Amino acid sequence: MAKGTRLSGSTLLITGGGSGLGRRMALGAARRGSRVLVWDVDAAAGAAVRDEIRAAGGQAEAQAVDVTDREAVRAAAAQAGPVDVLVNNAGVVSGRRLLDATEEAIERTMNVNVLALYWVTRAFLGGMVQRGHGTVVTIASAAGMVGVARQTDYSASKFAAFGFNESLRAELRADHTGVNTLVVCPYYINTGMFDGVQTRWPRILPILGEEDVAAAVLDAIEAGRRKLVLPPLVNLLPVLRVLPVSVFDRVMDVLGVNRTMDHFTGRKGSRTGEPLG
Repeated sequence: MAKGTRLSGSTLLITGGGSGLGRRMALGAARRGSRVLVWDVDAAAGAAVRDEIRAAGGQAEAQAVDVTDREAVRAAAAQAGPVDVLVNNAGVVSGRRLLDATEEAIERTMNVNVLALYWVTRAFLGGMVQRGHGTVVTIASAAGMVGVARQTDYSASKFAAFGFNESLRAELRADHTGVNTLVVCPYYINTGMFDGVQTRWPRILPILGEEDVAAAVLDAIEAGRRKLVLPPLVNLLPVLRVLPVSVFDRVMDVLGVNRTMDHFTGRKGSRTGEPLG
């Protein structure tokens, strides 16, 4: 197992840290002794998390950053300085069928969920490699392990995120850098990003609590884990591809995975690629 990164005394930067899972991870890391740098496209949301951490006696800074803007990322990274843990958490979802999604929403999903991984990671990885330690975390999704209906853009982006992490891990291991990578693939999290989603089998594929997921991610960083899948059953879904397609489809139907988005209402504002309602 790779060497973990101790959070106490570390500097942790998290994108999309102004709300949802990002906020929970930022607060949790601060409680464990990290100096937390909160990046969010929403300046007020990022500042609110910074102030929340400081009010509790922790160390935090906030920067308003559009992670899809390469120049903005480079400038903000230069201001932020070196980090020990980078959490690529920023993400959007439109929740539309392919023919219903706008081109702008699809493009934004890919820019935020995929290309931003490259711009942000490139901005900090060199320093980690030079120092010979650090952890790069990619928040992917269960949708990055098996495609889901009404998520063609989102699922594709999270498949790409999973591949980004896997290739980066191989590269860093081959070069003996000492830098760890962690990919996180949770099922739906109760953050508001997927309002209205439903699950047919809540005991085996539950809607996850954001506090529990945040704690699990932080534990995995310190333990040096390279992959975190929640709940564990999600690990089996890609294995189903070895079955005939008809059997695979039937199992997915029984699990109800492709009906989870039937009542999706989305969340208004910058968190969704396309505001609904």
